[in-house]
Amino acid sequence: MGELTERVEATIRGMIERGEYKAGEKLPSERQLAADLSAGRTTIRLVLSKLTALGLVEAQHGRGYFVVNTTGR
Repeated sequence: MGELTERVEATIRGMIERGEYKAGEKLPSERQLAADLSAGRTTIRLVLSKLTALGLVEAQHGRGYFVVNTTGR
């Protein structure tokens, strides 16, 4: 992954870990995340895909991405 992708991943992951995005909460849209983090939507999609693989977020078809409850892990 490139430097921008790593920065975006660290930012979103940090927000989840600090509780800025809480378990069960819907993340902002790809478009909004891209604008907020000064990144392209392709970068946002890559990061969300990785966070999904790591079990931090869950994609719900037609609804968006939601933070997974990681309590007890």
